Amino acid sequence: MLAEAPTPLPPIVVHRPTMRIIDGMHRVQAAVLRGEDRVEVRFVDGTADDAFVLAVRLNAEHGMPLSRRDRVAAAERIISSHGRWSDRRIAEVTGLSPVTVSALRRRTTADSDQVEARTGRDGRSRPVDSAVGRRRAVQVIAARPDASLREIAQEAGIAPATARDVRRRIREGKDPVPAKLRGTAQDSGEAAGSGVRNRVLAETAGHGPRVRSEPVVVAGPGRFANLRKDPSLRFSEAGRALLQLLAAANELDDERWRWLMSAVPAHRHADIARAARLCGERWLAFAEELERGSGMRASRAV
Repeated sequence: MLAEAPTPLPPIVVHRPTMRIIDGMHRVQAAVLRGEDRVEVRFVDGTADDAFVLAVRLNAEHGMPLSRRDRVAAAERIISSHGRWSDRRIAEVTGLSPVTVSALRRRTTADSDQVEARTGRDGRSRPVDSAVGRRRAVQVIAARPDASLREIAQEAGIAPATARDVRRRIREGKDPVPAKLRGTAQDSGEAAGSGVRNRVLAETAGHGPRVRSEPVVVAGPGRFANLRKDPSLRFSEAGRALLQLLAAANELDDERWRWLMSAVPAHRHADIARAARLCGERWLAFAEELERGSGMRASRAV
């Protein structure tokens, strides 16, 4: 089919140091069938391991779909060569789910080879143990109560969504590190994190610079019901649209999330994950804008 195509074929991709074809074997075969002795080439440099990653990525994007066995084998090789990459970053390249990549990492990586931080798809390095990042976030919040979620996330090396959860848990008087992420009771890091958390809570009680302690708007059915009763929201088209969006998210419990995830085929995990993350980032920006507006009104009132 490629040999019979009337239009010129896209350039193949070749690893310059080894002159191996990374992407375009079928295009080369098509050129041979056409009787051509030249093809257009795009050369790339880098290590052989980097070339392999690029080959897997390009194949996943537009090439012949890899079988699951091939994708698993590719993930295992990338885990070995790019061990500092996050599970999500490797999953995006191979077309597997982050859960599958995590299981492969545990199976193929010795404890002594584990790293403390991994690089995500955005190029940022984050701690493997999210409890460490959460404790750093608590310290950032204690030192800079008015810092935005993005500033907290950047300084603590965590995702903005995690920073938001830490701040919410502090406001509600909870441990910023969920029980499932905590180590043993003798974990010195946890003790240090709890101490900072207690100090932040004390400051919210009036013993120092206050952390903004306004409640999270949608934290349960009761608060959401109050929102739906507010005429200033119900009697405007934009307000009703906002309530509908919040209602949809408020009704998703853990079981329903699992039900939704079961509908996503393996080859679409990365695409749906990117779409979900984009939606989350938009909600996060929306929340930060509201918080900045609330802070400005409070300043004018003072």
